[in-house]
Amino acid sequence: MTGKNISHSYKTTEGDLVQLVGLHHGFHLFFLKHGNSIQTHRGVIQHDNLIGKEWGSMVKSHSGNPFFLLQPSLSNILESTKRSTQIMYPKDIGFILITMGIVPGVRVIEAGSGSGAFTSALASMVREKGRVYSYEILEEKSKLAEENTRKLGLDSYVEFKVRDIQLGFDEKNVDAIFLDLPNPFDFLHQVHNSLKPGGYFGTILPSTNQVIKTIVELKRNSFGFIDVCETMLRYYQVDPDRFRPTDRMVAHTGYLVFARKVIKDDLYIDQSLDSEE
Repeated sequence: MTGKNISHSYKTTEGDLVQLVGLHHGFHLFFLKHGNSIQTHRGVIQHDNLIGKEWGSMVKSHSGNPFFLLQPSLSNILESTKRSTQIMYPKDIGFILITMGIVPGVRVIEAGSGSGAFTSALASMVREKGRVYSYEILEEKSKLAEENTRKLGLDSYVEFKVRDIQLGFDEKNVDAIFLDLPNPFDFLHQVHNSLKPGGYFGTILPSTNQVIKTIVELKRNSFGFIDVCETMLRYYQVDPDRFRPTDRMVAHTGYLVFARKVIKDDLYIDQSLDSEE
């Protein structure tokens, strides 16, 4: 699956990444190509019948079942990513991108490529002039992450490296570094060496003992303005007669830890660099 990513036109063209959504909210994600077809359990739809349609249009399969032709959001794209491990939730990813200043043109390192979902989110944000450097110790995971970003047309913004980050990073003075690893506290010296002064550090951890170890090592390695938080998401039923929260919510998925690289004067008190409400 290759293509030119998400279209900015109000009509579809060949090469667009599209989302075909059924009435029961299941969806298919694919690039449009003349002569191809998409087979669903509710019928077959020819790509040629989708090309040139306005976004939001209703289309029908050969068996008459309706679908809606939509532009996928980044959340939809990440949800469809082939995974070898549990990927981060969009609610966490969005908060991370904003908090760490991931905008077009920045240079960012991630360690722990996983399935490439977060890599894709980073690449989508930094293009066209930015760069993502994705480190992964396992070659098979690195290849899967590269394959997934290539399918989304985002691989040209990423450099994949199979490397134990204990050896350090090749890049210096990058804007941000995110570690999706169980032991980020073991690599904060390497992180500090590659971050620009004032640069952003972030990580996500499942347990409190990992968070505490990370906080201790952040203080030892000249990081300040440390924040720890979690995000929670609740959806609501959209029936006007029964408007209420849905029965399930996406609650705790991990502790997010953020910090900034600082150059400390010996006269500073460490506690003064902690974030406060």
